Parts: sequence; C-alpha cells; structure tokens
Amino acid sequence: MVEVDAPRAPVRLPREIWVLVGASFMIAIGFGLVAPTLPIFVRSFDVGITAAGLVISAFALARLVFAPSSGWLVSRIGELRVFNAGLLIVAVSTAAMAFAGEYWHLLALRAFGGIGSTMFTISAVSLLIRLSPPEIRGRASGMWATGFLLGNIVGPLAGGGLVAISLRAPFLVYAAVLVLVVMISAVLLRGRTDLPAPAPGAVPAVAVTFREALGHRTYRAALVANFGVGWAVFGARVALVPLLVVEALGQPEAWSGIALAVFAAGNAATLVVSGRFADRFGRKPPMLLGLAVAAVGTGVLGFVTDPVAFLVVSLVAGLGSGLVNPPLQAAVGDVIGSGGRGGTVLAGFQMASDLGAILGPVLAGGLAELVGYGPAFAITGGVLAVGWLFWLRAPETLPRLAIPRR
Repeated sequence: MVEVDAPRAPVRLPREIWVLVGASFMIAIGFGLVAPTLPIFVRSFDVGITAAGLVISAFALARLVFAPSSGWLVSRIGELRVFNAGLLIVAVSTAAMAFAGEYWHLLALRAFGGIGSTMFTISAVSLLIRLSPPEIRGRASGMWATGFLLGNIVGPLAGGGLVAISLRAPFLVYAAVLVLVVMISAVLLRGRTDLPAPAPGAVPAVAVTFREALGHRTYRAALVANFGVGWAVFGARVALVPLLVVEALGQPEAWSGIALAVFAAGNAATLVVSGRFADRFGRKPPMLLGLAVAAVGTGVLGFVTDPVAFLVVSLVAGLGSGLVNPPLQAAVGDVIGSGGRGGTVLAGFQMASDLGAILGPVLAGGLAELVGYGPAFAITGGVLAVGWLFWLRAPETLPRLAIPRR
C-alpha cells in the first residue's frame, strides 16, 4: 500500500503584510496624483524637457545617495520608525512644492523628498522579506506591489481631475494622504514588527552583506534588471509619457493620467499571478517572460501615433512589468534568507533602480529633444533587454528548486 502525503495547509499571509499592502495602496494613490502632473507643472516654469526630467532625476539621485544610510538606520532604530519618518519627510517636501515660486525650489524639494522615499521604501521591503515565509515570498511581494499599483490606477485618474482645478492641488492632497498613512501604520504595526525568538537549538539568522550577495549571479542579475525597471518605469515613463501624450499625440493634459493608469492596470493584472507562479515554479521563468514583454512594449511605445493604439501598447508593457516585480523581489529575499537582515543588500538593490531612474529621464529626455520620442523609448526598451540577457544565465533561487552553490 502506497502512502500518500497529507496535503499541506496553505500558508497565510501574516497580518503585518496586509497592513503594508494597505499602506502601499494609499501611498501609491498619492504618488499617482502627482506623477502625471509633475512634468507639466515643471514646464509651467518655462523650462525644457530635459529640465523637467532633471526634477524626476533629482528625486532618484537623493534616493541613491541616501540609500546606504537608510539601510543603516533600519538596523539601528528599526523599520517602523524609519518607515514613518520617511513618509513624514515626503509629506512635508511635497506640500512645500505646491507653494514653490521658482524652478530651483522644485528641484531642491524633490531631492529632499527622495531622502524620505528611500527611508520608507527600504524599511517596508525589509519588513516584507523578514516577515514573509519563503514558500509565499513571491505571493507576498506580488500583493505588496499590487497594492501600490492599484493605487497608481486610482491616483492618476483622480490627479487628472485635480489638475483641472489647479496644478498645485495634487501636491497638497498627496501630503495629506501620507500623514494619514503614518497615523494608521503607527497604530497597526506598533509592537508587531519583530520576529519571534528562535527556537532552542536553532541556528540564528545571519545578516548578509552586500559584498557576499554580489558574489551571487542571481543577485547581480537582479541589480541589472532593477536598473532597467528604474530607467523605464520610474524614470523615462514618468518623465516622458505625459509630455508625449500632450506634445506628440495632441491629447489634453488629463489624458496623460489615463495613459499612466492603463500601464498600472497592466501591472496589477499580472502581479498576483506572477507571484504565485514564482512560488510554485521558480523565480526565473516569469522574470524572463516579463522582461521580454516589457522590453518590446516599451521599445515601440514612442513610435505609436494613434491614441488608442498607444493605450494598447502601454497595457502590454504594463503586463510585462507586472510579471517582473514579484519574482525579482522574491529572488533578492532568497539571497538574504529567511529572518535575516540584509539592509545593505536591499540598499544596493534599490540603488540600482534609482540609478536607472536618474539616468533614464535625463538621457532619454535629451534623446527625445534631439531626435524624437521613438528613439528615446527604443533605447529604454533596450536597457530592459540587457536585464533579460543577465537573467538567462542566472541560477534559480526558490529554496526547494535551488542548486546549492559550491
């Protein structure tokens, strides 16, 4: 008689993960209010496309420079304090932007907001990885990213309506949303962010350093892919899509919010599916598929002249980007290990994205100004394709499928 293993009970997401998901949703609504407005608001100060992209890059540059310090702060004073402090910094800087009188005010305030952004991002991801069981790490990452992107669907649509009232209104509403998130997270996460004490005889988790992680081929592939995501999704897309919609497609300013929301909808449609797939079959398959789709969709976006076709291509690029996020973050979590603190590893991972978000708007924006939006988005798609090549040679890290390194 053959014995059959009893089915394992499904592992539930911890309550703290759901709190982080809700917080990411609210933060993204506020970010989505500002994203379609910011380049247009900057242009209202009589500056060019490259100068508008520079404001986007200043935010990412501050994140890049302050990321190591944020990782250190997480280790010293804990994730929750860093999370809430970062949100308050972004709230103050964003509210002040509504009263900016000159271009350099926007540049300085956006950079100050980048410091707060890297603080709450690294602390949130650190909590997400530490508190998620390895067998559902992809699903947890997918849910967290879904919360952010659902907010990015609601935010741009609402932001388009606020723009009709005033270009400055979205900044004030975003600041108010961030203050509300701080109040909620301070109550629901207080005293619930520490791991339980290890069982007697158990081997305690050891912190993984950036240098150790850099020796892992999958972590190196994750850095290259995250650089591409930063360039394409958080840099060039945010900086150029609103301008392309208005200046090349001839659509009203509010329509740019619809274009960004369609991309976010494509993300949201594949995030949860990709996370579950990554937990069952490995991190590598959805990474390769997602990077390929995102590279092609992004690469042709600047050549599309029909508004409806532009939305369709944006949706396709969003679907590919959504496939990438959960396995990418889960793979980094696998490298760090369950229960381990990898502040410098997470800082390096975020810095790769921020570096892409710095170079993307400036280089792609300059290219768009010189030769047009088509080549600018083609180069952006090529950056994502480089990430695909790195992942083609990366080993699998899902614990039950991973091959131990020698």
